[in-house]
Amino acid sequence: MKILLESLTAIALAASACGFAQAQAKPPSHGVSAGMSGSDVSGQVRLVEGKSGKATRDRSGVVFWLEPASGIKPTGLTSNRTMYRMVQHNKQFEPHLLVVPLGSVVAFPNLDPWFHNVFSLYRGKRFDLGLYEAGAQKAVRFDRPGASYIFCNIHPEMMAVVLALDTRFYAVSNSFGDWSIPNVPPGRYKLHVWYENATPETLNALESELAIGSDHAVVRKMTVVFTPHNWLHHPNLYGHQYDPKGLTPTY
Repeated sequence: MKILLESLTAIALAASACGFAQAQAKPPSHGVSAGMSGSDVSGQVRLVEGKSGKATRDRSGVVFWLEPASGIKPTGLTSNRTMYRMVQHNKQFEPHLLVVPLGSVVAFPNLDPWFHNVFSLYRGKRFDLGLYEAGAQKAVRFDRPGASYIFCNIHPEMMAVVLALDTRFYAVSNSFGDWSIPNVPPGRYKLHVWYENATPETLNALESELAIGSDHAVVRKMTVVFTPHNWLHHPNLYGHQYDPKGLTPTY
């Protein structure tokens, strides 16, 4: 029998991104190893554009994660040291959103025939990989929790996010708005929610404390109201406007 948790409906003002990478048919999930038993925590999110009041067809890109309400991290959960990849291809970062455990290394291979420069100076991990040519690859260890907004110093249309979380229990909503976190041990947890460019006040309003038992736990549908944002006019690495040639096909 499913345990129906207390209704969680939150309305938040956030800024949407320039298109999230295509979601999988099933909700992606991340958790502890298959040898550890626990409950599945799942739910559904609905995205509504604030100005028009219309619900979006694509509900992907909302991140959910659980942390113990006590603030004490559980023992015996070893970090997955897989090398993650965010490729540069067709003057885009792929995927647009990458969620990784804290301390993970992310490689940034250049698969384009042009030079690229990968940097992040806003929130999360601050770095500048410098200019590098086609076929080259550089990497960054994301050892600071939170969202790092990734840009290229040559091509202003290139933007992505790496979200580093200090937990193994997280999931990203798919295009249908479904999400699922498997194998969560019984206990009390804080449910955190992240959506691109949301303010700290917005994220705090979405937090909730959950009691997880031995059965599948379902969180009722959450509604997030957002405001579209165009990242194309962001400043470059040095705080200046981009060279207009960066938008030409051969540059």
